[in-house]
Amino acid sequence: MIYLDNHATTPVDPRVLDAMLPYLKERFGNAASRSHRLGWEAEEAVERARAQVARLVGADPREIVFTSGASEANNLALKGAAGRRGEKNHVVASPLEHPSVRETVEHLAARGCDVTWLPVDREGRVRPDDVAGAITPRTFLVTVMAANNEIGTVQPVREIGRIAAECGILFHTDATQAVGKVALDVRADGVHLAALTAHKIFGPKGSGALYVRQGTALEPQTHGGGQERGLRSGTLNVPGIVGLGAACDICRTGREGEAARLARLRDRLEGLLAAAEARANGPREGRLPNNLHISFPGVDAESLMLAVPEVAVSSGSACASGSMEISRVLKAIGMRPDAARGSIRFGLGRFNTEAEIDEAARLFVAAATRLRKVARR
Repeated sequence: MIYLDNHATTPVDPRVLDAMLPYLKERFGNAASRSHRLGWEAEEAVERARAQVARLVGADPREIVFTSGASEANNLALKGAAGRRGEKNHVVASPLEHPSVRETVEHLAARGCDVTWLPVDREGRVRPDDVAGAITPRTFLVTVMAANNEIGTVQPVREIGRIAAECGILFHTDATQAVGKVALDVRADGVHLAALTAHKIFGPKGSGALYVRQGTALEPQTHGGGQERGLRSGTLNVPGIVGLGAACDICRTGREGEAARLARLRDRLEGLLAAAEARANGPREGRLPNNLHISFPGVDAESLMLAVPEVAVSSGSACASGSMEISRVLKAIGMRPDAARGSIRFGLGRFNTEAEIDEAARLFVAAATRLRKVARR
């Protein structure tokens, strides 16, 4: 199978696996066990990984809190901030957020917070002026994802961070899709809270992190042994954390070259799919280098994917795998329902080759042409 669903998850890089294996076998200690060598080795590995994650995003290692992934990190950030909000009760949020953010914001709304959902333009971009206009004296948090997981829009994070700083409120960003693909510097960008996960950057599933700027108060969501400065209790997943750190190091040293290569492959794929009258959605500039969200007019995306079982992709219209509803993202940018239902998301990755791109394009062009002929009978 040609795997072009790297927004959903990525295969583990062999270099990451090599880094993890010792901590699954001979170095199996608990990082909280400080009375013997195995525990010391585990703790050293965790702190090394903490520094690796911090270097990738421009943070201090003490600002990195390990979690099970980005969904948990987003929950800790938003619920934790709400637990320390004092008298303020207003959240400003983008409508393009991942469910782990959107549903958490809706959870806060059900418990007394007011929420302003920001408008976006036709490319899915939040305008900083709209953020500034939505902030009130009661606002304690702004949340806007760094890059969208469907249409690849990269948001003006630094401008939004500057506005939040000027107003003295917290700025949270779900950086899951952006980390390792575009430049991100949480300090320079004015970010207080940022979520990321290993399995989007060729690391293992079940390992993620939350950046918490020093001085940012959060209410813990998991209580127990007091790990991670009391913000996230529980025995640390040492092999997963080591894998996250290794994946971050690889991204840090190779991001620019990899992004350029993926952008070339993405543009090649888009050009080849034009033979099937396919049209790209989302921004032309300021998008993830590995993202191609594209519509095939007159073709149902679900039928098209079934006709090309050799290639793993996602329906560009569904908010979750298996869902037939048009996603909130496509609704927010004003896409017509028929165009949305005929759209597919291609997510390119580190191990894709030009030959795979050419073959995937050939298969989709042939299938789309065939399905259109059937529909016209």
